[in-house]
Amino acid sequence: MTIRTILVDDESLAIQGLQLRLEAHEDVEIIDTCTNGREAIRSIKTHKPDLVFLDIQMPGFDGFSVVQGMMDVEPPLFVFVTAYSDHAIRAFEAQAVDYLMKPVEPQRLADALDRVRQRLGEKRHGAEVERLREVLAEVAPEAMEDHMAADESAPASNRFEKLINIKDRGQIFRVDVDSIERIDAAGDYMCIYTADNSLILRETMKDLEKRLDPRNFQRVHRSTIVNLSQVRQVKPHTNGECFLVLESGTQVKVSRSYRDVVARFVH
Repeated sequence: MTIRTILVDDESLAIQGLQLRLEAHEDVEIIDTCTNGREAIRSIKTHKPDLVFLDIQMPGFDGFSVVQGMMDVEPPLFVFVTAYSDHAIRAFEAQAVDYLMKPVEPQRLADALDRVRQRLGEKRHGAEVERLREVLAEVAPEAMEDHMAADESAPASNRFEKLINIKDRGQIFRVDVDSIERIDAAGDYMCIYTADNSLILRETMKDLEKRLDPRNFQRVHRSTIVNLSQVRQVKPHTNGECFLVLESGTQVKVSRSYRDVVARFVH
């Protein structure tokens, strides 16, 4: 897998330095370099790269303006590169894969590229599945129906988030999804509970559910999602309701509307 890459920075020395560091990674192919935001937008739309290393502080169109300029096309993956750490929160809000400080350290660059490879692998797998569906629909519609049924009953785990970036109290926390015990809704905010922390995420429950593997995360109440791997006991309650006792000892009520979740533990 070759990672077709564009470098964007208004400082030529910064581009040269990044080029030298990227030579150690044989799967990275630099297809263009740009010195300003407008040039970057044109190049990205023309070359359709997999990855863009993007400086934030540039005259005229800054790095965030470049990302906004991609709204009408399928955007590449972005890794922000900057000398200013105070842009980190906005970078993650812009769904950047990573955020590197100048001068770029080789190990941090390697870590960022590992994340890029993972994201590209997931993205390309999704494209291959879509092509398979198109072929099946054309030449074997019955097989397509079987494929769709199997796909719905056993969703692929690599479609869902492994890590979630959460901005809380002015910091960015990278939370391993498997470490999440439960999630409680409070309007457009989600309270994310792990064994040793609780964080606030600004997102609706509906949108967050789409990012979590339903084989592991299930809604047990209109305002609560539980990590099923954290359940240690089921305690019956009145009126067809019950409580799930989690690894931490926390008890979560399951409403009657979600009794099918409990069936997973008693059959």
